[in-house]
Amino acid sequence: MSETIFSKIIRKEIPAKILYEDQWSLAFADIHPQAPTHVLVIPKKPIRSLAEATEEDKEILGHLQWVVARVAETCGLSQGGYRVVTNIGSDGGQSVPHLHYHILGGRPLDWPPG
Repeated sequence: MSETIFSKIIRKEIPAKILYEDQWSLAFADIHPQAPTHVLVIPKKPIRSLAEATEEDKEILGHLQWVVARVAETCGLSQGGYRVVTNIGSDGGQSVPHLHYHILGGRPLDWPPG
């Protein structure tokens, strides 16, 4: 997988407001928030997207879901609710070729999203 901005954030070469980190994942504030709370959760392992995840990635994918829930709770979103989105490919709106989940909350979110 090619070098991405997320690779540099993982290595701390680019500053980010980190909200959670462990050996498998990193959660940080989005620099172009689309809601009052907008956090990205990424695996440290370079997985391009859900479409390219392999069977050996099942454990980390489950871990990322757990991290999303913990970060949302820490951000105070659990009671009012929040949205979790991952974009896949150019038609899906993926702008960085590294798997990432968006946690969006802090206001009512419309449906359909776009």
